[in-house]
Amino acid sequence: MNDQTITNRKQAERTIIAADHKDPFMRGALGSAQDDERSQQPLGREALDVAVAWSIVGIFAIILMGVIHSLSIILIPVVMAIVVGMILGVAASKLNSYGIPGFAVALILSSAVALVLFVVINSLIDPLSTLAAEGPGIVEKAIDRFVPYLQSLRWLNVSAATFSLSSMSMESLISRSGDIISVIGSNITPAIVQGLIFFAALLLFLYSRVRLRKAMIMAFPQRHQRLRTIRTIASIEQVLSSYFATASMMYAALGATMVVIAYAGGLAMPFLWGLFAFLSSFVPFLGITAMTLALTIGGILTHDSLILGLLPAIIFFTIHLLMENLAFPAVVGKNMEINPFLVFVAIIFWTWMWGAAGAMLALPLSLIGMTIARELFPSRRVVPNLPS
Repeated sequence: MNDQTITNRKQAERTIIAADHKDPFMRGALGSAQDDERSQQPLGREALDVAVAWSIVGIFAIILMGVIHSLSIILIPVVMAIVVGMILGVAASKLNSYGIPGFAVALILSSAVALVLFVVINSLIDPLSTLAAEGPGIVEKAIDRFVPYLQSLRWLNVSAATFSLSSMSMESLISRSGDIISVIGSNITPAIVQGLIFFAALLLFLYSRVRLRKAMIMAFPQRHQRLRTIRTIASIEQVLSSYFATASMMYAALGATMVVIAYAGGLAMPFLWGLFAFLSSFVPFLGITAMTLALTIGGILTHDSLILGLLPAIIFFTIHLLMENLAFPAVVGKNMEINPFLVFVAIIFWTWMWGAAGAMLALPLSLIGMTIARELFPSRRVVPNLPS
């Protein structure tokens, strides 16, 4: 390369730099070229800072999940009491408007919840006792009924000896009675403790809900933040109350329908089937799946004909499907609709964390999260500029 070429190149660069100060287009072109050159460079300190920040967030999330799982015996009843208290928030405000003192309102609503639970548990005692007494016979009948179907699938390598109940004889049960009692005691004691924590937390939450709300509102220094907090709390109580009031009425109708289906289908203990249909409907996806499988097994054990055995499960599944996809959305409206995938993920996550209690709490917690997100990030309607 000769000296004349180098001189011409330097003159061109000086011309471009001079034009950069005068021509915005040239300045933008040079800026974009510099950005492209910077994007091709290796990751610098800014990217490392972002990675460190996200790592800290991830570590905190893992530690938080560990704490939630470890303190489940305390957190489950407390969270359930808060959710139930927020569901009853509209009723508590209504009773307060009549001049009833706060502690009396809390006592009335807590007693009503305790009465409902007592009625449900008392209604389950006799059917479950009968089911436990007839359990061995039902299991033997199920084995005799299903083994021929399983034997037809040769790749399963199943025979009648596979389901032998010799290990479950009365002598073995008596010899292991100490272990059985210890297992039952280890499960009943935490349940009693959690029940006491639930009712105490529910009573105190309903009594101090107004003061807790004021404390949350006044925790924010600016006026618009306080107004947003007021709207969020009111929206959560309204959504939970409306949703579960509507769901309770519709699922009660489904439970009554299930009683008729069980009675007409020849199933034993139709009232128990109706109660299970009512309770299982509050757990999306998993509830209807478990109920349909139970009806399928019960129908096949009851009837010799396979079609008659499957009929109660088919009728219940169809009615439940129509109710969930047509009737329920039409009643509650689109404002309470949640993404089914998010609900499914929430159920799996909380079931993994807290078991059956987590499955029951997954839907209320999803509604609370949906309401908070809707209040903090309101959707903005974009109106397109249509041609005139």
